[in-house]
Amino acid sequence: MPHSNITPQTRTRAKTLRRELTKAESAMWDMLRDFRPYGARFRRETPIGPYIADFAWLAVRIVVEVDGDSHETDHGRQHDIRRDAFLKSQGFTILRFDNDQVLEGPDHVFTVMEKHVAPFLKREFA
Repeated sequence: MPHSNITPQTRTRAKTLRRELTKAESAMWDMLRDFRPYGARFRRETPIGPYIADFAWLAVRIVVEVDGDSHETDHGRQHDIRRDAFLKSQGFTILRFDNDQVLEGPDHVFTVMEKHVAPFLKREFA
């Protein structure tokens, strides 16, 4: 019996995505790593059930998504709705930013992130 509900295909896809971060995802990863000294343990391209979260701090159940143009299509929106419903049913909080927000307004994105992760940090973020 498998010890996980993650399929081998999902694991392989997540591994590929970790090697192919977009510019916005790379910028978000740099932001999230700033929280690491305070106890945040975000992971990149993390399988959760049948889905892959761009970034997830599993212990506190926070998922961060960085959305590109594919999320603006009807198919993309429907996929996000199903995915968010699944993640919420698993107890996750989802923070969603589009590429432009991350690349052109990183201070705002960082402030929103800080607000959501601060209660879980081991010491006050300065």
